[in-house]
Amino acid sequence: MKSQLNIFLPLIIMALFISCNDMTNKVNDSLDKLNSKAQNLDSLLNKEVNKVMVLDSIINLESNKVKVLDSLINKNSSRLDSIVNQKIRLAK
Repeated sequence: MKSQLNIFLPLIIMALFISCNDMTNKVNDSLDKLNSKAQNLDSLLNKEVNKVMVLDSIINLESNKVKVLDSLINKNSSRLDSIVNQKIRLAK
């Protein structure tokens, strides 16, 4: 009985070791794939954030242009109102 146990015990230990080693390799492969996907997602997210930042910058520039145009329109409308009021006074 001891001789059978001495033969089977190392075989069982080797089988457990091999199956654990295979499982470790599968887990490592899965972790590598997950890490690769996470890096790809991070890269894509960074690109999209950069696009949003560029768009925000363009919006700010255009907003400043609109403010300048609005100021010019207000200034010119005030001049026109003044001219019209003068002409109305002269006509009376």
